[in-house]
Amino acid sequence: MFRQMSGVPVQVPGKCLESISDETSDPISFAQRFARSNSFDSLFRDGMTLVEEVADYLDGEGRKAARGLKPPLSVIYATESMRMTTRLLEAASWLVVQRSLKDGEISPEEAQQKRERVKLRRMSDPETIKQFGQLPPGLQALIVRTVALLDRLMQLDEAFRQSAQPAPDQINPIAGQFQRLTTAFGRVAN
Repeated sequence: MFRQMSGVPVQVPGKCLESISDETSDPISFAQRFARSNSFDSLFRDGMTLVEEVADYLDGEGRKAARGLKPPLSVIYATESMRMTTRLLEAASWLVVQRSLKDGEISPEEAQQKRERVKLRRMSDPETIKQFGQLPPGLQALIVRTVALLDRLMQLDEAFRQSAQPAPDQINPIAGQFQRLTTAFGRVAN
């Protein structure tokens, strides 16, 4: 943050630009601001639409395309279909938790607990899938889109996790040492 001193802006270490107008308020992180924004609403809609598109594809056009595949391509199709479905279930769960938090249906602590249960992880990339270019084009496109959605959610999740951690100036520098002493010598008398 920059503080006016004698008409000259001076940077104050450890402060965030969002807190310029109110010294007593805590800065709002990017993650918190994004979760409350119209951009999040758009991401939520896009994610849920993708879930529907994948379900429709796998139940319709994808099922027909899969019938014409021979091993080992049929096995790759089945494997990647399951991975894509798993990615989307995780993404949808993460998005629902964030929307519930945004709408005030759950507390930040409940959201954190629920987010810990959702494991956003990459299972495969189009570049690492054997014979990816030989899979049906519809499946290829959906895999690319689900991986992109998952990447975006993983970045946001990391930002949320970082915003949940105390700022370095709020951490007690000797807390770890104090905890080790307490562990070694038992309860400290007050």
